[in-house]
Amino acid sequence: MTEALFKSPTFAAFLIASLILAVTPGPGVVYIVTQTLVQGRKAGLASIGGIALGDLGNAAAASAGLAAVFAASATAFVVVKFAGSAYFVFLGIRAL
Repeated sequence: MTEALFKSPTFAAFLIASLILAVTPGPGVVYIVTQTLVQGRKAGLASIGGIALGDLGNAAAASAGLAAVFAASATAFVVVKFAGSAYFVFLGIRAL
């Protein structure tokens, strides 16, 4: 089964697309490289710290918002819990 997977044209297209996305820099990388080249290593490191803190802030806000929704509605928590369980069952069956 795995042998057929690696020879599939869909898998090859997936690998090529994944490689292109992995090597294509996003806006954060472009910003860091620009700051480093223009203002030096210290500015580049400060840019890395700023982007990391921004990502942390986004993750914290999303977590707090989701926690607030779950605290306000037990039904929403149960729905998400069962949806996640169903998804894991689906993945397990698909893996078999």
